[in-house]
Amino acid sequence: MASQLSECPGTAAPDPVAADPTRPWSAVTKIAFRWCFLYFGLFCVLFAQITFAFFGIVGQWLPEQAVMWQMTVLGPALTWVGREVFGAEAVLHPDSGSGDQAAIWVLVFCLLVVAAVGTAVWTLVDRQRPDYARLSAWFLTFVRLCVAGQMLFYGFAKLVPTQMPTPPPSALLRSYGDLSPTSVLWLQVGSSHPYEMTLGAVEVLAGLLMFLPRTATLGTLLGLASMAQVFLLNMTFDVPVKILSGHLLLMSLVLLAPQLRRLLDLFVLQRPSEPVSQPALFSSERANRRAATVQAALGLWILIGCAWSSWQAWHAYGGGHAKPELYGIWSVREFSVDGRPLPPLTTDQTRWQRLVFEKDGALTYQRMNGELVNTAATISSDTIKATEPGGATLADLKVSRPSAQQLQLTGTLHGRPVQITLDQVDLDRFTLRNRGFHWVQEYPFFK
Repeated sequence: MASQLSECPGTAAPDPVAADPTRPWSAVTKIAFRWCFLYFGLFCVLFAQITFAFFGIVGQWLPEQAVMWQMTVLGPALTWVGREVFGAEAVLHPDSGSGDQAAIWVLVFCLLVVAAVGTAVWTLVDRQRPDYARLSAWFLTFVRLCVAGQMLFYGFAKLVPTQMPTPPPSALLRSYGDLSPTSVLWLQVGSSHPYEMTLGAVEVLAGLLMFLPRTATLGTLLGLASMAQVFLLNMTFDVPVKILSGHLLLMSLVLLAPQLRRLLDLFVLQRPSEPVSQPALFSSERANRRAATVQAALGLWILIGCAWSSWQAWHAYGGGHAKPELYGIWSVREFSVDGRPLPPLTTDQTRWQRLVFEKDGALTYQRMNGELVNTAATISSDTIKATEPGGATLADLKVSRPSAQQLQLTGTLHGRPVQITLDQVDLDRFTLRNRGFHWVQEYPFFK
């Protein structure tokens, strides 16, 4: 994506005359504007979740797949293009959560083609127009509000730390070498809520500043720096949000392009510069003030929606969610099958090494070779019923608690009678959880 998008004409410095309303734009500036208007305008309208952010708190009551309605409508066409042009089955997976699906890459390709053809036609039929000053003002405002909405959306997901939650108990048992790059990043950020919340606060601040015309340039600069880091992380840790983060980065550059000369004068060349301001939407000062008020109100509306959504997520699956009664890691002390105890041999495929409870409706058991297996389960205070992926019964166990730190399970496993005795593991014995922060360190601690 980077090779395709980095060639966007709109990210180049515009012709100086484009900033002067009394002089016509150069041909290059007009072509660059037409292309960016078509490509980024269509991207903002068609890409899932960008326009969804504008629903604010109302989005909580829309159907679950409302955020994907554009993609769902375009799905058959994208599948056809993927098959006929690229020879690939570009099928949209609404339940995936990935923003880098083949169907979405095909969408990007289609937008590039539409923008290229549209720019050529537009240039032929409208080549006599001296400039697009007024249309440019509206376009840049639209793009700015779209980027600002996404900054609030992702910022609150970190400010209320739900995007990268605290590493769950099962993650403490996984070998580092078995983790994907994305998991490494997620667990690293989730291990420090102050760090994650700071990242989110910067994105939220950038988004809020971008909703106010007077501070929009400052917000865009701050958002550009934040999104550059996000895009770099997505590219280097294989996070499947490369398309969206890359476009948010490019759109930030498009927003700053008309002011590049002024910014260079101020920050690089150290010479006097005209005020850095957003383009006026109307010729009347009164109308522009009203427009600024509407933008600020829209920002407040989206802020409330993002804050409410993040707060609900915190209580639904984040740190504010009530933990299961058996939450934690339980180490197997004794394991008997058919009345005979099984020794803890790493080659044994039946015996469990540990049992992990971290969310409702599921459990994780660790085999003797260290493999962690997730399975659906119905868990109550006195029974555990686990099922295989195909629906067959894996285990039907009765639960007893000889003490708060002990668990006794009796019943059947794969249809065979079992009796399992487990001891609760103190999660704070893991270095990741107990190391904490130290001002003074005589030697680095790399355990």
